[in-house]
Amino acid sequence: MPVEEFDVVVVGGGPAGSTAATLIAEQGHRVALLERERFPRYQIGESLLPATVHGVCRLLGVSDDIEAAGFQLKRGGSFRWGTGSEPWNFLFALSPQLSGPTSYAYQVDRMTFDDILLKNAARRGVDVREESTALEAVRAADRVTGVRYTGPDGAKREISARYVLDASGSTGRLSRAVGGERHYSEFFRNLAVFGYFEGGERLPGPDRGNILCAAFDEGWLWYIPLSDTLTSVGAVLHRDQAARIQADREGTLLASIDRCAIVRDYLAGATRVTEGTYGEVRVRKDYSYANSRFWAPGMALVGDAACFIDPVFSTGVHLATYGGLLAARSVNAVLADGMDEARAFGEFEARYRREYAVFYEFLSAFYDMDQQEDSYFWKARKVTGAENLTSMEAFTTLVGGAFSGERALVDAGSVAEKFASSSADLAEAVARTGPAQTRSGERMNNLFGTPVVSEVMQEMNSIQRRGVAGPGTEEAPLVEGGLVPSADGLSWAEPQA
Repeated sequence: MPVEEFDVVVVGGGPAGSTAATLIAEQGHRVALLERERFPRYQIGESLLPATVHGVCRLLGVSDDIEAAGFQLKRGGSFRWGTGSEPWNFLFALSPQLSGPTSYAYQVDRMTFDDILLKNAARRGVDVREESTALEAVRAADRVTGVRYTGPDGAKREISARYVLDASGSTGRLSRAVGGERHYSEFFRNLAVFGYFEGGERLPGPDRGNILCAAFDEGWLWYIPLSDTLTSVGAVLHRDQAARIQADREGTLLASIDRCAIVRDYLAGATRVTEGTYGEVRVRKDYSYANSRFWAPGMALVGDAACFIDPVFSTGVHLATYGGLLAARSVNAVLADGMDEARAFGEFEARYRREYAVFYEFLSAFYDMDQQEDSYFWKARKVTGAENLTSMEAFTTLVGGAFSGERALVDAGSVAEKFASSSADLAEAVARTGPAQTRSGERMNNLFGTPVVSEVMQEMNSIQRRGVAGPGTEEAPLVEGGLVPSADGLSWAEPQA
């Protein structure tokens, strides 16, 4: 079996893998990327956040490509959620941290978006190998030292590398080489059934590009405008609906739409796409989970290989590209600057877990806002189902990293107090925000003023500022005793005294 030598091998060419590979190659390291499919290929997850568009994409050097692709502009999100009957908005422009010329994101065709990132990686020096399937990690003693894979011709090959980054998604097996276990949240353990429609209505005025999330008695629906005429529509349902979904995917989707008045009305004159890439009604497990370990000597997990969170706030691509950025910083710090591996990757894991944890808390509070006790969907999210744990105990165990010994949060009592405060803050903010507006500035949006949302946005704001402004003043450590990004944002540095 032929063996090639690289500094780094990345497995998976999605946003997490392309981001990590590009930012490592930019520092002059030899990087190979293995992708099992041939791009462009279909992928779910069409709604982006500003930190990805204006932060990570600028660091990658693809801003012009993204703008030229003509994706649907997204100014924020619209929700028919909580106890009120009218939809309400959150707008990126009404956050002080996001106001200005970058207060938008995009709804994207992931086939095009992912292809842009992968082609950019190749242009910037990454050895991209499509139709190449990783088989197993190569180990020497207690360290991962490479990957065995099959190329397009089916022949087995091996790459030896200082580091392996697994960005192969939720179904890949390579992550087992890191050790640990994947722990699922009973709080967010749902199924999504989704399809695409032509001719659906749009929200009025400048909000027409917003994602709409609408709750109904059995779950919630997403409504994502991908173009002037094409809309992605999906129903997120409790896992006890699995048999019903399996028996009739399309029927379940259409029945869910029929039970949600606002989405039903928007699709009244639309037809479901039945041919081509968008012609299939698909199902995905939207189970939230986190690995008990994110790295081991010689290897790290990024994107869905590491963790996944409920999609109601479109955090999937953000967490993937953020994880890729963190991993790239850690690899660069070790290879170029000689930083201790445990120090560099300890920062990677601490920041990655923190971002996952604050989103988990945010979403837990968000799901708790609806008080319709006759809905079993909402009840299912208030009780974890764990036999020996209360819902708060299970929640704090997961987000506190107790499965791995990582104390991302403090004692259960303070977390419970913080969670209760977050729920109250969000409910009050939604009550003040009022119905969806057709013109920004008609009413100040209150959602971004809540403490939990501010904490969620903290690291995204930092990434976005760095992407727009370039190298700047040193940031404070995000975790106690931790590191700070280097001046160019592509490595780690010790904080100045």
